[in-house]
Amino acid sequence: MSRPRPLPVDPLAEAKRQWIAHGWTDAADGMAVVTSIMRAQQLLLARVDAALKPFALSFARFEVLRLLAFSRAGKLPLSSVVARLQVHPTTVTSTAERLVRDGLIVREPHPHDGRAALLALTDAGRDLVERATRALNAEVFADPGMSGDDAAELVAIVARLRKDAGDFADPRPHPEPL
Repeated sequence: MSRPRPLPVDPLAEAKRQWIAHGWTDAADGMAVVTSIMRAQQLLLARVDAALKPFALSFARFEVLRLLAFSRAGKLPLSSVVARLQVHPTTVTSTAERLVRDGLIVREPHPHDGRAALLALTDAGRDLVERATRALNAEVFADPGMSGDDAAELVAIVARLRKDAGDFADPRPHPEPL
């Protein structure tokens, strides 16, 4: 992936300067936080997308496959996938439909709830997610673009933000959140 030439100034620092100049000083730090995190997400997602492109996977499709591969039996109720990925049920349903269409998962009836469905990983899905995980580990996760200390600090800060937003609750689940 080619990298664009760096801009001569940080546009987010300029945005903060403009916020202050326009009298929004009380919101300038928050604007800088939100905008910085959103820009970092764009940069990281571009790397993830590039790593997953050879596998014809989006990150959403990868997450569903990886979650199923982590489960003991390679299958989970749709409601568990929704809860663990923290996305809207419609998003998981449409992602699952594409994965079924591609032969990477199948829908199975839930053994105890006739209204629910299980999503089950196929052999092709397991093979693909293992190969995609190796690529993501090598191309993105092993070197996210910052030092180990910075990564740990950033994860801790974002975990506090997530906890304060109600993403998870104490007592801490096991394993402990990052």
